[in-house]
Amino acid sequence: MVQVAVAQYAPGQDKVTNLATAEWAVADAAARGARVVVLPEYAMFTAPRMDQRFVAAAEPLDGPFGRGLSELAQRYGLVVVAGMNEALPSDPERFANTQIAVGPSGEILAEYRKLHLYDAFGVTESAVVRPGDVAAPHTFTVPHADPAAPADANSLTFGLQTCYDLRFPEVTRRIVDAGAEVVLVGAQWVPGPLKEYHWSTLVRARAIENTIYVAAAGQNAPTGSGTSMIVDPMGVVVAELGERTAVAAAELSIERVTEVRTRNPAVSLRRFSVTP
Repeated sequence: MVQVAVAQYAPGQDKVTNLATAEWAVADAAARGARVVVLPEYAMFTAPRMDQRFVAAAEPLDGPFGRGLSELAQRYGLVVVAGMNEALPSDPERFANTQIAVGPSGEILAEYRKLHLYDAFGVTESAVVRPGDVAAPHTFTVPHADPAAPADANSLTFGLQTCYDLRFPEVTRRIVDAGAEVVLVGAQWVPGPLKEYHWSTLVRARAIENTIYVAAAGQNAPTGSGTSMIVDPMGVVVAELGERTAVAAAELSIERVTEVRTRNPAVSLRRFSVTP
């Protein structure tokens, strides 16, 4: 078993305050026994409108906010996954919407740059964000919580994904093809009519069609729709936060993935692959 947590809150424009909120979330997750905690998209900086403020706030991954996440991961002894505004020296008018997973030794285990930008529902993310390059997905593995267990016993492999990419099932399938049994999603799911319904449907669909766990952490009001959740490979919601500012956790196991894939071998039975 690997305990995984999702943290739901609304980051603002003060990066120091946002890092302090991240510490609250990481400490809460650690107190629940989590080995991995997922924070929302744009955990570093969020403003009411997508504009040049996001670019001005951007930092390199080893900048103050990234170092702060590294210190939190080391202090609390778990993997911290968070969304950052990554500065791009080669493209000073835009930034990368980057999700990083920082391990308990302080190192970056995986990076994910949002592939599909949110140019929908009246928002134009591409005005200030450069889409990520299509590349081999990064994954990382978390072993069994029992230190006496063999290194490969009951370990789970994790991949990263961001918000609007949930609407493109081929993105998740490529991460699964790279070996992930759990996909960690950071989001700022913009509020609007039926948006919570879209979110919950898509999170569960990605879990069901790939027979994986999906742990999805979003912002809540006023900048996000909330409803952060952890869904198992049968589409069962095993943890959910509704509209609250809070942390929720659940135990994930490779045995559950194996059991579901034995009953429903949809991934191995498919007749199409995904290519860029």
